[in-house]
Amino acid sequence: MLKGRRQFIRTVARTGAMLGVGGQALLRSGSLRAAVSEAQESGALREPWPQMRYRTLGRTGYSASRLIFGCGATLMRSRRDELLHAAYDAGVNVFDVGTRRYYDEAETNLAPFMKTHRDKIFLISKAMVYLDVEPDEQVTTEQARQGARTWTGLLDQSLSELGVDHVDAYYLMAANNVSIVGSEEMYGAFERAKAAGKVSYFGLSTHQNAQAVLEKAIETGWYDLAMIAVTPGGWYDWEDRSILPGSPTLKALQPLLTRAHEAGIGLIGMKAARFLAGRRFLGWGNPDAFDEFYDEDFVKQKLSSFQKSYAYVLEHGLDAVNADMQNLLHLKENFVAAATSNQYFTAA
Repeated sequence: MLKGRRQFIRTVARTGAMLGVGGQALLRSGSLRAAVSEAQESGALREPWPQMRYRTLGRTGYSASRLIFGCGATLMRSRRDELLHAAYDAGVNVFDVGTRRYYDEAETNLAPFMKTHRDKIFLISKAMVYLDVEPDEQVTTEQARQGARTWTGLLDQSLSELGVDHVDAYYLMAANNVSIVGSEEMYGAFERAKAAGKVSYFGLSTHQNAQAVLEKAIETGWYDLAMIAVTPGGWYDWEDRSILPGSPTLKALQPLLTRAHEAGIGLIGMKAARFLAGRRFLGWGNPDAFDEFYDEDFVKQKLSSFQKSYAYVLEHGLDAVNADMQNLLHLKENFVAAATSNQYFTAA
């Protein structure tokens, strides 16, 4: 790990030099404000980074960094090897991506990094079943079989795009239909892929109907990992990009999360801070939106609103948080939150 830390420090130094004290921002945008901001941020990158912390992901037994690099959006259009290596050198050891059908070139752009580090990281990819069904609709056996065939085909495509013959976990992506989550056809597709050496663990990601989906995953006993869209205020609303109306708070969801852990499911958070950014056409979001769910001491901590949301969910039932990082400063912000979250809470 010491060697990795030295490599990481060199990466930060190289990136800081390339920033040219905001010069690139000025050239890109013509904005002096952006240039000044970038110069200030480049200075922040020279400050020490904390040691990453790790948590076992359910029955996988894998000791995962509490920050997971969400590669999908970052790598859709181009390679970002310098960012991937910076995260790895700092101690991030789980990388999450997804099928070309949703994330365009992301898997292909991750492949060169994978070639260097495949045996040292936990690799996750995912695909939807692409069935036109509502969350509460009961699918037919033939629909479930069709979904399983689609998912299996996309797994094979992912392996090809990534340049590997095996992923550690492959998710049922954007799972919102309980009958699909609980279908023998889907589980059979995973079991066959596992027997063929293509994947070790079965997971799902969900940001709609998440509570019912997670409850079904617990009931089946099939799922090793669940990536859930949840905020300090409760379930994330995919349709409205906010907190789901009527949702229990994250504190109130603790019994459900405990049941998931007892069932051997590793819990990964996503969209923990997305609501804070808001929508551009409605303004730039509400950075204080989650403050009502925090105690007074935590509100006063010297963390950004995004860091607070990540730290909070990590200390209230989640093993790790998946975050999209578009630049080195963004990576550092998320990294610090994940690495230091335990410092702000005496008990979850």
